[in-house]
Amino acid sequence: MYVMKCTKGEEFRDGSLIPYGNIELPPSAGILNYGQGVLEGLKAYRTKDGSIVLFRPEENARRIKIGAERMCMPSPSVQQFVHAIKKTVIANKRWVPPLGQGSLYIRPLLLGTGSVLGLSPSPEYMFLIYTTPVKSYHKGPLNLVIKDELYRAISGPGGTGGIKSITNYSPAYKGLNEAREEGFSDILYLDAATGKFIEEATGCNIFVVKGNIITTPEAVGTILPGITRKSIIEIAIDLGYQVEERGVPVEELLEADEVFCTGTAMVINPVFSVTYNRTK
Repeated sequence: MYVMKCTKGEEFRDGSLIPYGNIELPPSAGILNYGQGVLEGLKAYRTKDGSIVLFRPEENARRIKIGAERMCMPSPSVQQFVHAIKKTVIANKRWVPPLGQGSLYIRPLLLGTGSVLGLSPSPEYMFLIYTTPVKSYHKGPLNLVIKDELYRAISGPGGTGGIKSITNYSPAYKGLNEAREEGFSDILYLDAATGKFIEEATGCNIFVVKGNIITTPEAVGTILPGITRKSIIEIAIDLGYQVEERGVPVEELLEADEVFCTGTAMVINPVFSVTYNRTK
């Protein structure tokens, strides 16, 4: 795994590869006490000729910088980030599955590791990357459920729904576990302000297709600007579709010709059904 450190007020310097293993943190570390941390996720793939490729790592580098700024953290430069990703993948190249059999998932973490008991940013930070081979996250089409008593992020631009804050994910466990126990793949969340517009599922963006128009909720404030999402928008426009980024009412979703979800883990997956107020 790759590790790079810095202190508050300084910039990250060159890191190094070390054997995969546990990391040591003080009990008063900022990440443990106040959740000061952000994460990213991307994949490396084998091509037909056996080469290894990455999918737009510069976009992950830019996104983690936005998240770090929101969480009052220093972050690696785009060049440092991409260099570290490449070094880590090369060091783990034997774990990249053959073409069509999966991918190498890459998890960058940016953590506040210094001791801080008062409510203030950590004095020390660690940028860490580890990898693991994976197969498909979801097998087959998705069955989503809308639970209008649960919300993923607060309304407006002041929250952390639009960044990959570490604190965003564990609050979703309870609702996600309940949904899966009921036979659903995931929860589709509505906006917290009105409860009328779809936002995204637990870990992926959503698209609605009606004729030649592809619509997706605008990635502002509460919605994560997914890199696969961005790529789909660019490709759809190139193919002649009309793409609209705006609020999407639940009723519009339920009348769609097609619905699909996108994300690093999700890749692109069709939605088979959406259950709302127990009506599909």
